[in-house]
Amino acid sequence: MQSLRRYLDPLRLDAVVISHFHPDHVFDLVPLRYLRAFASEDPKMLDVFIPAGEASRMQKLALATASSEHERFFARSMNVVEYDPRGELRIGGLQLAFAAARHYIEAYAIRVSDGRAAVTYSSDTAPCDAVVELARGSDVFLCECALGATEVDREPRGHSNASEAAEMAARAGVKHLVLTHYGDGAEPDVLAAAASARFDGTVTVAEDGWCITL
Repeated sequence: MQSLRRYLDPLRLDAVVISHFHPDHVFDLVPLRYLRAFASEDPKMLDVFIPAGEASRMQKLALATASSEHERFFARSMNVVEYDPRGELRIGGLQLAFAAARHYIEAYAIRVSDGRAAVTYSSDTAPCDAVVELARGSDVFLCECALGATEVDREPRGHSNASEAAEMAARAGVKHLVLTHYGDGAEPDVLAAAASARFDGTVTVAEDGWCITL
C-alpha cells in the first residue's frame, strides 16, 4: 500500500484481483480497507475478486483484525466477489483469464488483455505447463523468481528461480520477461544474466516504481 500511494491514489482503483491467500498477497487489503473507509470523500465500493471457494479465508482475515465490525470488516468499503478460475472475468475494458499455478496452496496465474496487448502474471509458482500455456504469446510475462538465480526448492515445489522463469517465457513465446517477487538479497544483474541465458527476448528485473508502456 505504501508503494502504491507513491504512484497512484488508492481511491482511484477500479478493482483488486487476488491470486491466492498467502499473507504477502492479501494482508495489504487491511490498510486499503481503512484508507477507503475513512477517506474524506465517499469512494464507490471497491470490487475485490477472490478465487471461488475462498470466502471463508476472507472472513477469517476480517475476524483477525479484531474490528468491532467483525466479519463485516471489509463490507464497509469493499464488494468481495468470487471468480471462477475455469472461466473469464471482465473488468472495464479488460478481459482476465486464469490458470492453476504450482504452489503450496491453491493459486492462480492471471492473464490480462485489452484485445490489443496481453500481460500475464505468474502468481507464485514452480515451473508449470498450465502457466506457460496461459502466457502464450503475451507481450509481457511477469514471473516470480523467489528462489534467486538458480536455486531450487524441495518437493512439493512452489516457487521458481530466474532461469526457470526464463525457460517458461521461452516456451510461451512471450516478448518481454519481467522478473519479480525476488528476495532482498538477490542481485538484479545476476538474476538478469541467469534469465538471459535461457530467453532471447527482453529481460527486465522489476523494481518499485518501474513502469512499462504497452
